[in-house]
Amino acid sequence: MVMSKEKALIEIRLAGLAQGTHEFDFTCKAADFADPALAGAGFSRDVSVNVSVEKLDGEMIVTLNTSATANLTCDLCLAPITSELKGSYRIYYGYEQAGEPQEERDEEYRLIDRNTLALDLTEDVRETLLLSVPMKVTCKDNPDCRVFHQEKLSEPGEDHLPDSDWQESLEKLKNKYR
Repeated sequence: MVMSKEKALIEIRLAGLAQGTHEFDFTCKAADFADPALAGAGFSRDVSVNVSVEKLDGEMIVTLNTSATANLTCDLCLAPITSELKGSYRIYYGYEQAGEPQEERDEEYRLIDRNTLALDLTEDVRETLLLSVPMKVTCKDNPDCRVFHQEKLSEPGEDHLPDSDWQESLEKLKNKYR
């Protein structure tokens, strides 16, 4: 693991960290990551990060929980939406053994030296934030979004009976996938 010379944005000091579970809370601005992808995804305010480190004899389990407000746009009506996005990511760290061959491992399982002083989690937090953005953004509660409110145009007590068998089948199919 290569550590940069500059201070990491989200860093856990391992020196002197006893066995057991430890909680760390960080708050920073989305701009502190200096990543245009975060700004493009709608992150511009504070980012809250909770890091839980479970230190065991031969490994560590690090759980990241992120929470941030994002300014998004509805994919259907293009209305602006402000949404609280939460993400979670778990990483397993094992200690390298002298003479142990380097195997191909999952991204979530990483080897570190027993003398490692700190873990830089900045990149993992950045990726967790980007993964917390939903693939499809919709605004079900926005009265300006015509797509979700077309069904409400009819009167509440009014029953719409299909005119033919194919319309009835289509109505059943539509209701099945809601």
